[in-house]
Amino acid sequence: MSEVKQITRPTQYASSDDFRRVFDEDMNTLYLLSFLLTADREKAEQCFVSGLEDAVEGNPVFKDWARSWARRVIIVNAVRAINPRPMEENGGPSSAAVSSNAKTLPVEQPEIAAVLALEPFERFVYVITVLERYSDQDCSVLLSCTRGDVVAARTRAFEQIGSATASHPNQPTPAVRKNRRRMNAAVPCFSCWLVNV
Repeated sequence: MSEVKQITRPTQYASSDDFRRVFDEDMNTLYLLSFLLTADREKAEQCFVSGLEDAVEGNPVFKDWARSWARRVIIVNAVRAINPRPMEENGGPSSAAVSSNAKTLPVEQPEIAAVLALEPFERFVYVITVLERYSDQDCSVLLSCTRGDVVAARTRAFEQIGSATASHPNQPTPAVRKNRRRMNAAVPCFSCWLVNV
């Protein structure tokens, strides 16, 4: 008498194919996100691949959220790989900085180079809160730290990036930046940060 009900995933949830399509279509921006977080090409590739696996095999996510979920799994995998920690009380970083070796190739854009030069914790906070526009609370949860740590790290990151980009001789003039902003108004938030620095 009792019917066996088959539970199926409603079509409103993203399928494995949906995530594969998102990772294929957004490969460049997802890899750039991974690279900015890890500051290491090999680790960035590992985070990208792990992110795809986690998205495909993970919990169901609404189809409309697939792109933002893909970015989130990249962030989570980068946090696992690097384990960024806030500054210790003596002023030194408590997480190991990524060594600048052959894996981290020179970057032409001074803005990207400035982000990669940040200490791991400051780099993660900057990318997560400024480029990805996560709240301080969400960032503190992802990085297992306090909101105060996030605010302090973002302030240090802004100061260091401002100093690095201001001293770069090929920095565009304010008029050029303004024109770039107009031309790139439709570019997703992660890509347009270059013109807003």
